[in-house]
Amino acid sequence: MKQRSKGHLRLAVVGHTNTGKTSLVRTLTHNRDFGQVRDQGGTTRQVEPAQLVAEDGTRIELFDTPGLENAPELIEWLDSRPGQRHDGPERVEGFLRQSQAVQRFAQEASVLALMLDVDAALYVIDAREPVLEKYQDELAILQWCARPMLAVLNFTAAPDSRREQWQQALARVGLHTVQAFDVAVRDPATELRLFEKLKSLLDKHARALDAWMAHRKAEEDRRRHAGLAAVADLLLDAAACALEARRDDQAGQKRVRRQLQDMIREREQVCAATLLELYRFGQEKVDDDGLPLSDGRWRTDPFDPETLRHYGLRASGYAAAGAGAGAVVDVASGGLTLGTGTLVGAIAGAAGGLFQGGGPRLHSRLRGRVLVQVDDAVIRLLMARALHLLQALVQRGHGSRSPLQIGAAGSARRTRLPRTLRRARHHPDWSTLTPGHPAFSRQRALDDLTGELDDEWQEKHPQ
Repeated sequence: MKQRSKGHLRLAVVGHTNTGKTSLVRTLTHNRDFGQVRDQGGTTRQVEPAQLVAEDGTRIELFDTPGLENAPELIEWLDSRPGQRHDGPERVEGFLRQSQAVQRFAQEASVLALMLDVDAALYVIDAREPVLEKYQDELAILQWCARPMLAVLNFTAAPDSRREQWQQALARVGLHTVQAFDVAVRDPATELRLFEKLKSLLDKHARALDAWMAHRKAEEDRRRHAGLAAVADLLLDAAACALEARRDDQAGQKRVRRQLQDMIREREQVCAATLLELYRFGQEKVDDDGLPLSDGRWRTDPFDPETLRHYGLRASGYAAAGAGAGAVVDVASGGLTLGTGTLVGAIAGAAGGLFQGGGPRLHSRLRGRVLVQVDDAVIRLLMARALHLLQALVQRGHGSRSPLQIGAAGSARRTRLPRTLRRARHHPDWSTLTPGHPAFSRQRALDDLTGELDDEWQEKHPQ
């Protein structure tokens, strides 16, 4: 038997083959590269360790195990041996000393040897399966190891889930501590409840479990805030950016339009890559998941009218900047041919609006020139896509292999732009994409916008 780490909580993840044990470890560790997951059973052939480590050094050790496959035969073998039926740990130890039996029941032997060396076990059940005798035999053998067990019902969200039947069956064998935990749908609150139930079984490890839950909650808050800050960074750059072009230079205006579009596209890709990295979904895995991204890049163009229509949006034909002072005109009526109608020009000499942020120097520079900005419809699209992606990543279990859904089409139309974004129209210096305008006041605006997004997020997703 291995030397145990003092003070660390050790948990075995056990159950029948192909019930989602490896996927559970992936979700708890936020590591989709842990182990191997396939549709066929028996993928995990040996014990695989993983760790949860809090900032204060508190450590919870998880052990993924091979699936139990021959519990009925093992019970028959044990019943044929001399010894007391109720001497559970002694019977298991006796079995482990029999080399021929260990070879015959190799997977069960590795699981039972581990069970004798851990503090508790998570027994993972595919709730879609009928309650068969083989599962009851597994529970009986595992209970001989005299370790606390928490039953984890997986796939409870499936339409063919037998959750109630399983809860009744578990109660009949005295296993009343049960937690539904669908590994494909990561719910931070459900994850915390799982550890709360473990705490009810393990008094002497209460401090370690409290420390881990506090760590995970703080980590979740930090990750969400960092994600919203990345979204705010994208939106501020896009909304505040203002590029100049000569009013009498049609070719130059087209070049400016393409330049702005390319910059915004690239900034959206940076935001998507940041969110994927924050939630530990590597870009090389994204295309396999059916995301509308390939290698972390969106496959649909935010400046394409079809993309806008998919989100229930239509280019408005005018920009928000300076609209109150009549400073903004439709690009088409101003002689700028931009095709999709998602960019607009702001004529130099306007009395207010944009120039409140740029000052007299900008006012002077723009005589005989136009400013090109992104239309509100595109800003709404960028905001909706980024927030939908963030929400999907928050809720996605690292054991999931199904396509990631990023939100319903049409919802962007109802999205109200935060106050800071509306103000950004008048402050080209808030965008890192606006040339010649060092962003002196940008950080405060970025903090304000992040706070506005966070307030709206918590209102929509109360914990």
